[in-house]
Amino acid sequence: MYSDKVMDHFANPRNVGDISDADGVGMVGNASCGDIMKLYIKIEDDKIVDAKFRTFGCGAAIATSSMVTELVIGKTVEEAMSISKETVAEALDGLPPVKMHCSNLAADALMAAIDEYECKKAGHCPSVRNRIDDHDHHHHHAHDEDEDE
Repeated sequence: MYSDKVMDHFANPRNVGDISDADGVGMVGNASCGDIMKLYIKIEDDKIVDAKFRTFGCGAAIATSSMVTELVIGKTVEEAMSISKETVAEALDGLPPVKMHCSNLAADALMAAIDEYECKKAGHCPSVRNRIDDHDHHHHHAHDEDEDE
């Protein structure tokens, strides 16, 4: 039913864990199957230098998470954005149709992590509750002092 690659990534998942100073974190879940996936990415010079995941789910969900981290490390952010559920499934030599939603989760978690990175870079992340960007605060003070002189 599963390819050797799926079994390998399930039995020996790559890049399990989290990144404490991640540049982007994406968390997605599928209510119908109970899978939850959290993906962390570290970015330097627009390249993804590290990716880690924590997944609560079936073997296919773990395998697709593991494969996504392998696919993105070393890629630019733009290249990573082209990774789709099909890319993930192909990299694993195919998934049973009933498990395709699992590869969707992995691709969605990656996109969510990239979205967070992009909005942090832009300096405003309305959807990210745990990160408070105070650059604007410092900027205004510097600006006010310039005007006073």
